[in-house]
Amino acid sequence: MELIEIMAKRRSIRKYTGEEIPEEKLNRILQAALLAQTSRGKQPWEFYVIKDPEVLQKLSRAKKHGAALLADCNTAIAVFADSDLSDAWIEDSSVALAHMSLMAQEQGVGSCWVQMRMRIDSEGNDAEQNVRDILDVELPWRLVGLMALGMPAEEKEGYSLDELKWEKVHR
Repeated sequence: MELIEIMAKRRSIRKYTGEEIPEEKLNRILQAALLAQTSRGKQPWEFYVIKDPEVLQKLSRAKKHGAALLADCNTAIAVFADSDLSDAWIEDSSVALAHMSLMAQEQGVGSCWVQMRMRIDSEGNDAEQNVRDILDVELPWRLVGLMALGMPAEEKEGYSLDELKWEKVHR
């Protein structure tokens, strides 16, 4: 399958079967993250692979909306970056997250990027700090997001290349 076809087919998957992700598929997803380009080759990111159901349950409550799916995923990958090492830590980590989502699609693994930066929990606490506390990660490491992963229990129609919004392109 061509890369553009993988991109068109990739959708956020929030429901999972509970089946274990084969280790070779998880490793391919991590390889894709480690291959992501970074500003000046700094590679400011670190990837925390979380499989413990209790930790995933805690992470599912780290922000008010949009994190509940973490309680039911098989694996989550938290993407942190050293904000002192690079001024492009957000961009660099975002590229790694995008690479992971594309490789997950190619491997038949469902994925959903869970935004935590600049979000709050149900009590008004900073979601990023909640995740740092749960995973025991201190500054200058900053959380960009979590990638929820699992074998998909839902299927969504991909995007059509014929329906791309070319009016968004200015030449």
